[in-house]
Amino acid sequence: MQYARLGKTGLEVSRICLGCMSFGEPNRGTHEWTLNEEASRPILRAAWEAGINFYDTANVYSAGTSEEIVGRILKELAPRDELVIATKVHGEMRPGPNGKGLSRKAILSEIDNSLRRLGTDYVELYQIHRFDPNVPIEETLEALNDVVRAGKARYIGASSMAAWQFLKMLMTSDKHGWARFVSMQGQLNLIQREDEREMLPLCIEEGIGCIPWSPIARGNLARPYGQGTYRTETDRYGKTLYARTEEANRQINEVVQAVAKERGVKMAQVALAWVLQKQPVTAPIVGVTKLEQLKDAVAAVDIMLSPEEIARLEAPYVPTGRASFN
Repeated sequence: MQYARLGKTGLEVSRICLGCMSFGEPNRGTHEWTLNEEASRPILRAAWEAGINFYDTANVYSAGTSEEIVGRILKELAPRDELVIATKVHGEMRPGPNGKGLSRKAILSEIDNSLRRLGTDYVELYQIHRFDPNVPIEETLEALNDVVRAGKARYIGASSMAAWQFLKMLMTSDKHGWARFVSMQGQLNLIQREDEREMLPLCIEEGIGCIPWSPIARGNLARPYGQGTYRTETDRYGKTLYARTEEANRQINEVVQAVAKERGVKMAQVALAWVLQKQPVTAPIVGVTKLEQLKDAVAAVDIMLSPEEIARLEAPYVPTGRASFN
């Protein structure tokens, strides 16, 4: 495994981040395909043994059971100081007032709830899962600063918003001397490249580390076009992400197949290698439900695509006409 600094920080993370949305009680929340604790344990163990030290979850994943499972298993696997644990806040954790969002009340409550579920006193990275237009950004940022100052998070990060929103938040933090976002978790893959227009250049300029989600497009770049899995059939959100550019998606898939065949590697490895070589990506977030998928992700770190291969892979892309997180 290779390691890199997260943005301008001194934090060293594995170049693959294990996405933990795959772990959680299947009957909790909206993800029917998640793995319970018994099924999650061998994957988390194999990830640690492969050198992955970076694990990303969220309070909302499987109604908090992802954090519970990940926290218990990681405690069995490794000393706390050797782990880099990230979680997120924003999604609805209960119905009614103050059950979601980025208010001061929500943030200060949810960090404590997440730490309790994870069984730890702090997380390395606490991220806002989305931008909240209903809360003044000063309120959100001051609350996050207090989380850092209290020692409950070492760093803060953001996920999936417009570049202008992210820049406004960075400028506000700088104005007040508050803790600054060190990472951006946006969607980036060969099928969805809209963040290349503004968000990635902004992150390069500001020294922000990128940890993209869905680097193989919800599995669409891991197998020949049109082949589904239980997850793709039941993933309601995933069905909405790539429907507007189906012909271009098919062409991209075919190029990924061709490059993989020429190299004698898996399609997922080629798709991941492309993301890993995109600046300023630190570590793509890879969700897996099978050990074979984890092995493919780890192997992708050592694949270096040529400029000619990258040009071939990028040529069929058609702009989606929508933000990368919609």
